[in-house]
Amino acid sequence: MIALSLAEIAATVGGELRLAGTDSAETVVDGVVDTDSRVMTTGSIFVAKPGAETDGHRFVGAAVAAGAALAIVEHPVDEDVTQIVVADVVAALADLAREVVARVRADGDLRIVGITGSNGKTTTKNFLARILADEGETVAPINSYNNEVGAPVTMLRVTRSTRFLVSEFGAAAPGSIARLAGLVEPDIAVVLMVGMAHAGGFGGIEETAKAKSELVTAAKANGTAVLGVDDARVAAMRELAESRGMTVVGFGQGTAADVRAHGIEVTAAGTRCTIEADGQQIPLHLRVLGAHHITNALAAITAARVLGVSTADAVARLETVEIAERWRMQPMGSDRVRIINDAYNASPDSMAAALRTLAQITGPGERTVAVLGAMSELGESAGEEHDRIGLLAVRLNIQRIVVVGPEARRLYLSAVGEGSWDSEAVHLPDQDAAFEYLRTELRDGDRVLVKSSNSVGLRHLGDRLGELFS
Repeated sequence: MIALSLAEIAATVGGELRLAGTDSAETVVDGVVDTDSRVMTTGSIFVAKPGAETDGHRFVGAAVAAGAALAIVEHPVDEDVTQIVVADVVAALADLAREVVARVRADGDLRIVGITGSNGKTTTKNFLARILADEGETVAPINSYNNEVGAPVTMLRVTRSTRFLVSEFGAAAPGSIARLAGLVEPDIAVVLMVGMAHAGGFGGIEETAKAKSELVTAAKANGTAVLGVDDARVAAMRELAESRGMTVVGFGQGTAADVRAHGIEVTAAGTRCTIEADGQQIPLHLRVLGAHHITNALAAITAARVLGVSTADAVARLETVEIAERWRMQPMGSDRVRIINDAYNASPDSMAAALRTLAQITGPGERTVAVLGAMSELGESAGEEHDRIGLLAVRLNIQRIVVVGPEARRLYLSAVGEGSWDSEAVHLPDQDAAFEYLRTELRDGDRVLVKSSNSVGLRHLGDRLGELFS
C-alpha cells in the first residue's frame, strides 16, 4: 500500500483512532493490508473481519506478533497495537481501497482493467497480467480474489509505481459487481460471457446477464468495453456501453469480432490457432489445454491492445504461459497416465468444455476417463444441467465415467440412461473411495479429467492422483 498516516487512514474509513506505544496520529504505515494474519509482515495492516466460522478479532495478537502495525477492528481488542475502530471492517476495507487507488490514479500513470464473466475470469486475468508485466509494474489478484474482501485487498497492493491494476470481479448477488468495480471505475471493462454459473443465485440467466453488465455501467464513461461478441447477451451490452460514451471492441471467433481466432486445433501439447486483427494474422501456440482458453486469450490480447501493446507482443508473451492457474486444466501425472486437474470450479459451460478437451487430446490406443463431481449454485436448473453433462460425456465417448459424491448422482444416472453400462460409469460416495477405485482402475495410456465445483474439493483428489502417477 502507499504510505499513509494513521490519521489519514482513520479519516478515510471513518473510524476512531486508538493509539498505542509510541505511535502518533502522524505515524506512517505502508505495509500489506489483509484479513489473513498469516500474511502479515513488518508494518502491515490487519483487518479483523468477523466470519461465520471464526472471528478475525481473535487473531489480532498473531497479526501483531508477525509485524502488524495497525489493526482495523469493529471493537477494541486487548492487544498492544494501534487500532482503528469502525462499524464495519469490510466497508472500511473498501473505503481504504477506493482512496488509495484514487491517489495513485491522480498521479496520471495508473490504468485499470476490470474483468467479469460467468467463466474464464481468473485465466483471463492471469493472461493479461502476464502480457502487461513486460510493460510495467502490474498488480493482479492472487488466485480468485474477486469478492468483497479479495478485490479491495488486491487494489490495496498498488504503489506509486504501479502502471496497471487488473481487477477480477465475481458476482455474489445483484449489485455486487457494481459496488466492487465502483471503487475504482475501470478504464477498460472486459465481459467474457454469460453462462449458468451461479444462475441459481440470480434467478436465471437473464438476471445473470444484468449482473455482468454492471461492470460496463461502473466503468469510466468514455472508457473502453471489451466484449465477447460470440455471446449474444454480452454483445447486447454494446448499446449500454455506447450510451455511456465508451468505445467498444469485440473479440471472438465470428466475423463480428475486431480481434478474432480461427483454425483452432487442440492437442495434448496445447492449443493452436491464428489470431487476426487489423489485417494481420499471427499464429498462437497456447500451452494451456482447451479450446475454451482461446476465448480467454483473445480477451487478454484485446485488452492489452487497448493499452498499447501490439498483437504480436501479446501473443509472444502468452506463449510463455504454462498453466492458467493451479487446478485449472493443470497437467499432472506423467506420459504414462496423464491427469488433468480442472477442479477449482465448475459450471455447465466449463464442464462441457473440459470434457470436449479430454476427448480432443486423447489419441489412438489411449483411454478417456472423466472423474466428475457436482456443479454448485445452479438452483432449480441443477438437475437438468447434471443430466446434460451425463449425456454429453457418453456422446463424447468418454470410456470411463467416475462420478463422486451424492450431489452428483443424477449425472451418473443420466450417463447410465444414455448407455454407459457395465462399469463404464460408476458412482462412488466420496474422494477416498474414488481414489481407491482409480489407483487400481487406471492404466497406461489413460487420459484423466478431474472436474467439479470448488466446494466439492475434487482438486485434492486430482493432486493425489497426479502424485501417484508421476
